[in-house]
Amino acid sequence: MDSPIKQKVTSESIAILTETGRIPVPVFPGVPLYNVGNYVVRLGHVVKWLGQVAEDAGVEIYPGYAASEVLYNEDGSVRGIATNDVGIAKDGSPKEGFQRGMELNAKCTIFAEGCRGHLTKQVLDKFNLRNSPMSFGIGIKELWEIDPKNHQPGYVEHTLGYPLAVDTYGGSFLYHLEDNGQPLVALGFILALDYKNPYLNPYQEFQKYKRHPSIKKHLEGGQRIGYGGRAINEGGYQSVPKLSFPGGCLVGCTASLLNVAKLKGTHVAMKSGIVAAESIYKEIVANPEAESIEPKAYPKELDNTYVMKELKATRNVRPSFNTSLGYWGGLAYSGLFYVIGRGMEPWTLHHGKPDHEKIIAKDQAKPIAYDTKADNKLTFDLLNSVSLTGTNHEENQPSHLTLKDDSVPVDVNLKKYDGPEARFCPAGVYEFVPSEGNADQMRLQINAQNCIHCKTCDIKDPTQNINWVTPQGGEGPKYDGM
Repeated sequence: MDSPIKQKVTSESIAILTETGRIPVPVFPGVPLYNVGNYVVRLGHVVKWLGQVAEDAGVEIYPGYAASEVLYNEDGSVRGIATNDVGIAKDGSPKEGFQRGMELNAKCTIFAEGCRGHLTKQVLDKFNLRNSPMSFGIGIKELWEIDPKNHQPGYVEHTLGYPLAVDTYGGSFLYHLEDNGQPLVALGFILALDYKNPYLNPYQEFQKYKRHPSIKKHLEGGQRIGYGGRAINEGGYQSVPKLSFPGGCLVGCTASLLNVAKLKGTHVAMKSGIVAAESIYKEIVANPEAESIEPKAYPKELDNTYVMKELKATRNVRPSFNTSLGYWGGLAYSGLFYVIGRGMEPWTLHHGKPDHEKIIAKDQAKPIAYDTKADNKLTFDLLNSVSLTGTNHEENQPSHLTLKDDSVPVDVNLKKYDGPEARFCPAGVYEFVPSEGNADQMRLQINAQNCIHCKTCDIKDPTQNINWVTPQGGEGPKYDGM
């Protein structure tokens, strides 16, 4: 398989959007979003290619199996993981074709689950690894085949501002690339999940963004071929937990290793995996008889790479927007202390409370009126978008979206916050509908088959009542080169 890394960045721009216009921001070396020398790729194709390279080198990869449980030795160290049972009915009984899950044991287990890994949550608590709350964003992305006359191969654009209110952090990306001669645009919108207003709807904010004159000109005459959504880490340096523990370690986005100022995490994720593997190898060679090992050198060795140096230099960019400086003050701070000072200031700003605690009650919030009418050319309704993800979950299985208390969605979330789960999910999983037999009583309906595994609900639910667990292996979105 040939490398899919082909399209170099040829030109770029950064702008602050107003409702109908744009204010250009200078782009030069040293600005976090400076991309000259980088490549634009379809990341899913890069992952597939790297998977083939790994298998050719002798690595065993098991697609279609979901890690559902952490296994422990008698001394409390991690022993490995277990995959979940397949072929379980909704009532918990085994169906025809039932297959018991497997145990995968190791001296050291590397947790690389991506943002808000459900097993990582468990080891964070068990080994008390958190230093401070993590902070997150939700990224929504589309892939378009575009009119060749609109194509600018290698053009990269990032924006701030519209359509978000000044008290909400977020921005966009738009990349021009080609695949087998077909001109494409990949565009996305990232919105911080520490937003306050329970009426905010990330999906509808994305539709507003596409209607902006400077954005829609790239898409006119084109056809949308992909849609997806995924939570990302925005906590940065302050939110990086302790990275090693008995029998395991954390790498990549599951450890909050993402440079939010650059809107990039792939390079730091790969480097953290490389450093972790090298540290584990050295530890196993030094202790060949050990039942389990902790790669204690890994965090220090990672400190000596560009990973932690990048994160430390940009550590105050994201939290500066949540200070008394406000949105515009945050922009000014980022320019002064990072672009000029390279993050050398002797202080570190903090994120404060976790994202789910920052949402306010509905009687303190102003409802947001969205134009939800889709034209099916530029904007689309939510279920139309979900159909492009290829997501699928067999209905006769236990729901992978579990509630700690079935009464909380209506008695607390709906009454106090007007049911934000019906808005923050970018896949239409959560709906408040009348109860059967009592139209005056609402209930939460969970359309688990729509889930695209973005983890937003697990993060933003104000009562932390929703717990995302794995469905049976192989189910979920089937993205093609997103």
